[in-house]
Amino acid sequence: MMRERLIHDFMISFKIATPERVVYEDEIDQITLPTKLGEITILPNHIPLVSFLVPGEVLIKKGNDEIPLAVSGGFIEFAENKLTILADTAERVEELEEVKIEEAKKKVEELMVKKQDIDEVAFAGLAAQMERELARLKVARKYRHLKKGPQIRVEEDWES
Repeated sequence: MMRERLIHDFMISFKIATPERVVYEDEIDQITLPTKLGEITILPNHIPLVSFLVPGEVLIKKGNDEIPLAVSGGFIEFAENKLTILADTAERVEELEEVKIEEAKKKVEELMVKKQDIDEVAFAGLAAQMERELARLKVARKYRHLKKGPQIRVEEDWES
């Protein structure tokens, strides 16, 4: 029982869920996430915390593995080595399709240009959608190497 308690003290019980699904749930070593006050890293035995999650990258570390996620906002609650994130949206890197994200970003840009006379609430909604697409695009581009197969290097100059 004591040994189990000691191991648990060095891990974080983590769960990130959206209204549609549980995106990731596991024991982790640490997590870095975007909040309204800036990027923070939570390690085991961190002080209790409740905060807003903003659009950006969540980076989960477990052993030698790094698991990046793109999030669009939500809430964070951490206490007694239990971290729960209720996210508006959260996607694993392998779910992000750069071409589709670029298309969505263009549509939002077009709407923002066309609807210059829209009210503040509608504009704020478009701005939030743009922030979400930019966060998804940043994560997709940063970790695109994780989605590809083995890389083959081609030598340009065979005769030298």
